[in-house]
Amino acid sequence: MGRRQNDSEPSRFISLTFLLAGFISCALVYTVLSVALNSNTNSKGSNFEPLTLAEESNDGGCCRGVEKLELWGGAVKWGSDHKFNSSKECCQACKAMCTGIDGPCLCDTWVFCGNKKACGSKFGECWLKKQKDIYAPDRQEAGDRVIWTSGLIFGKGEGIVGLETEYGTLHIKLFPDCAPHSVAYILELLTLRHCAGCQFYRAEGRGQLWDSEGNHIKKAPFGPPFAIIQGTLEAQGTTFKKIPTEECPYIRRGSVAWVGSGPEFFISLADHQEWKKAYTVFGSVLPEDMEIAEKIAQLPTKSDVWNNINVSVLEKPVPLLVRRLDGWGNLDTNVKSD
Repeated sequence: MGRRQNDSEPSRFISLTFLLAGFISCALVYTVLSVALNSNTNSKGSNFEPLTLAEESNDGGCCRGVEKLELWGGAVKWGSDHKFNSSKECCQACKAMCTGIDGPCLCDTWVFCGNKKACGSKFGECWLKKQKDIYAPDRQEAGDRVIWTSGLIFGKGEGIVGLETEYGTLHIKLFPDCAPHSVAYILELLTLRHCAGCQFYRAEGRGQLWDSEGNHIKKAPFGPPFAIIQGTLEAQGTTFKKIPTEECPYIRRGSVAWVGSGPEFFISLADHQEWKKAYTVFGSVLPEDMEIAEKIAQLPTKSDVWNNINVSVLEKPVPLLVRRLDGWGNLDTNVKSD
């Protein structure tokens, strides 16, 4: 994995990070390759201000929220009568009201007060709420003076955005419980009338290294090609701020993840356990749309070298638009966030 070199912006500088092979007892060899780009001093960013991440679940599921943020909305459970010891428990209480197969969640927002000193009598309060518009959550207040931690929950059929291209629309299921900062940025992009500059610029198919389901072929190398399409979600005219590292599971076919702290991202066409848990994953392409990603991966490319890594760059970048989708028919939304 690597970031493209951008000679048109002299403020950017690129460094290379390799995760080299480790040898354990001369019996097992893991080859990990990861090329990262250091941040640039004039990086563009969004109006969303990164805040501290709250605790996550360690039981196999995500329950992340954002500290020093208070989300508003209609209360479905009043925090004064509904208390827990941790934000994780509050988050799980909201998830428990969001298990229906059809229809919207009864709870899509949780707000917790977990700092004993700052919260005082409000300590442990867990407010469960329902947004009028889950794609534009009602934000009451944010900043150092805020005592609350807040998070969003997207149920089945909710929290799906479209990356619209001339080759079709890639439907992305977002994971706010795993990557709340990342999802907040994507929701900001939905408010823009355009996403000028957002595009795919690198495309590498599975070759003979992975099968059609994304499984690595035994004894085959791990690239190149690297079975990804890569692009940027930095809209011209906006100011991008780094996305903090969030949930980093193994990359699977369909995973949508940042390269470093963004705004460059990639969609994986294969399972990449050899990359370990190196990338924040903020969504997943719905299975039926992977053929669109595969189509983009087969477009004409030219060879390039980024930090001594051979890559395939699209001869003609593919512009994309981040779109809000309020109805998606019978699409299979059963994708996992971890």
